[in-house]
Amino acid sequence: MKANVKVPFKTPVRMPNGLQWFENELFVMDQLTDDIYVLGDNGEVIRIINTETENGSGIAVGGGFIWTACNGTASARPPRPTDDHISKVRKINLVNGETVDSFNTPDGGGIHGLEWEDGNIWITAFNPKSLILIDGTSFEIIRKFSCDLNVLHGLALDGEGIWCSDRAEKLVVKFHKKTGEKMEELKLPTDGPDPHGLTIRDGQLWYSDADFPMAQGMRGYPEIGVISYQ
Repeated sequence: MKANVKVPFKTPVRMPNGLQWFENELFVMDQLTDDIYVLGDNGEVIRIINTETENGSGIAVGGGFIWTACNGTASARPPRPTDDHISKVRKINLVNGETVDSFNTPDGGGIHGLEWEDGNIWITAFNPKSLILIDGTSFEIIRKFSCDLNVLHGLALDGEGIWCSDRAEKLVVKFHKKTGEKMEELKLPTDGPDPHGLTIRDGQLWYSDADFPMAQGMRGYPEIGVISYQ
């Protein structure tokens, strides 16, 4: 299905790689600084949370914490003493940004998308390409299913389904959470954004285009917007 996008505000975040609406605030993972920008309805910056995230990608809020995807070695900023170049998920204090706990990716590879669900956390994986539900306490795998998208990125829960964006193909696909069956597929405009981050609010899908890493055909600017389709 063809989809369109609309941009409600100009993003104050230079590389918005991950998105999460939580209690009427939009949490944005900035890949440039690895800080979290918390935005209001009109894109105004409410606060900035400094984190120990490295090469930040996906973000989720749940269980009283922020969860960030550390996608290996940072390439958009200088090294920091806390960098360990390991692909992992950090569990972060909501107020001060300190790391409370973490777990490495099950396959040892990169990670982009995160989404919280009832005490557990969904993650994307690449070896092999799949969506994995992780226990939010023990960090053990609950279940997983294969996913044939090119570059798995943002995640957003929607009823019995979970949306996953493919930034390379400009696709957003909804899979059944238990069977992995493809339920819906949205194709963004050819000249539209690369959907890195993904979140849902009041039934509307929101995306972010981090404008990074630079590649041929990219538009040259970051964006946060809403996906519309019928």
